[in-house]
Amino acid sequence: MTSPFDFEKALQDLQSGQELTGKNGILTPLIKQLTEAALKAELEQYLASEQQPNRKNGRSQKTIKALTGSFELETPRDRSGTFEPQLIKKNQSQISDEIEQKILSMFGLGMGYQDIRQHVAEMYGLDISNGTVSAVTDSLLPQLELWQQRPLQSHYPIVWLDAVHYKVRVDGRYISQAIYTILALDVEGKKEILGLYLSENEGANH
Repeated sequence: MTSPFDFEKALQDLQSGQELTGKNGILTPLIKQLTEAALKAELEQYLASEQQPNRKNGRSQKTIKALTGSFELETPRDRSGTFEPQLIKKNQSQISDEIEQKILSMFGLGMGYQDIRQHVAEMYGLDISNGTVSAVTDSLLPQLELWQQRPLQSHYPIVWLDAVHYKVRVDGRYISQAIYTILALDVEGKKEILGLYLSENEGANH
């Protein structure tokens, strides 16, 4: 006989923050997904501008540390070995809090092309061309739209609100911002993230 699902224990687990972040966390795959999509777009733009014959040559893996947890990043390679990724450089093993915050906020609802393009430009700074910014933006849009428009279940027994805090630089000064995470528990006891919303601070009004 199958034991009934213990909703009370599940709620306690959610409230304690279990698996919200970390290798098997809910937010970690979102960071991984957009980071890899951006790197793929970087390589495609690089190959398109190459004068010498060159092409894709599989992927390499490395562990990346982030505020939301560590994950295995698949970095695309070129055959000649001259491609130098900019968002996550070859010798880099940690993603900055500011970049992570911008990646998460792009998953928020209602973000248009220009908003995403501005986020991408700020993620990279002034080190890449407008062509690369556009290539990365165009690559991320389908990823974001697919996630934003995914079907949700009709009922969730438990919905839980949490916030991840960041110190980000705005106009030369650091401010605290919160990314609200709307979590849910479905009837099978599986956790699902319903939405992400960016706010300057954590509070009931937002």
